[in-house]
Amino acid sequence: MGAAFFWGFVGGAALLVGALIAYLWNMPGKVLGAIMAFGSGVLISAVAFELVDEANRTTDGDWAVAVGLGVGALVFFAGDWWIDRAGGAHRKSSHAHPDDSNGTAILFGTVLDGIPESIVIGFGLIGGGSVSAAMVAAVFLSNLPEAIGSTSGLKKSGWGAQKVFGMWAFVALISGLASMFGFAAFDGASSEAIAFVLAFAGGALLTMLVDTMVPEAFKLNGAVTGLLTTLGFGIAYGISALS
Repeated sequence: MGAAFFWGFVGGAALLVGALIAYLWNMPGKVLGAIMAFGSGVLISAVAFELVDEANRTTDGDWAVAVGLGVGALVFFAGDWWIDRAGGAHRKSSHAHPDDSNGTAILFGTVLDGIPESIVIGFGLIGGGSVSAAMVAAVFLSNLPEAIGSTSGLKKSGWGAQKVFGMWAFVALISGLASMFGFAAFDGASSEAIAFVLAFAGGALLTMLVDTMVPEAFKLNGAVTGLLTTLGFGIAYGISALS
C-alpha cells in the first residue's frame, strides 16, 4: 500500500516541479507546447495499452469496457463543464490571466484530471504486480504543463509562493491517496469491476486530452505537434511493450 501511495505521489509531484519552473523560468511557449504534445502522445499510449487494452484482457464482459469508457467520458465532460464556468477553464493554458485564475476551480479541475489516472497507478500493484512506468510517466508529463500554466496565472492574480506550492502539495497528496485507494479498494474485486474502472479512467483521460492538452499544444507549436505527439506515443508504447 505504501508503494501505491509513493508512485501516485510521484505522478502528482510534477505539479510542484511545474510550479518551481514557473517561478524560476519564463518558459517559452514553444517549449511548453512541445512538452504538452509529447505528454499527450504518452498519455494516449497509456490509455490505449495500459487502460483500455488491459480492461479488455481483464474480462470477457465487453459491456464493462464499453460502459466504463462512456461513463468516464461523460463524468469528465460534466465535471470539466462545471469547472470551466467556475473559473478553471485555463488550468492547462500557458496564457492564463488573472481574471481566469480562480484558485478553487483550478484546484478542483486538477483533482478531476488526476484522480482517475492515480487510481490506475495503484491498480498495477494489485496481486504483487509492478507499477506501470508508462503510466507514471504519462501522469507526470500531463501534470507538468498544467502546473506551469496555472502557476503563471495565479502569480499574476497575486497568489504568494507559499499558497501556490501549498495547493499543489495538497493535490500531490490527493494523488497518492487516490493511488492507494485504487490498490486497497479493488484488490480482490471482480474482473468486471476492474475492467470498468480501467475503461472509466481511459474515457476520462481521452476526453481531457482532446478538450485541453492537444488544442493548447497545437496553438503553441502548430503542425509539429503531430510529430511530437507521435514520438511520445511511440516511446511510451516501447516502454509498455518491454515491461
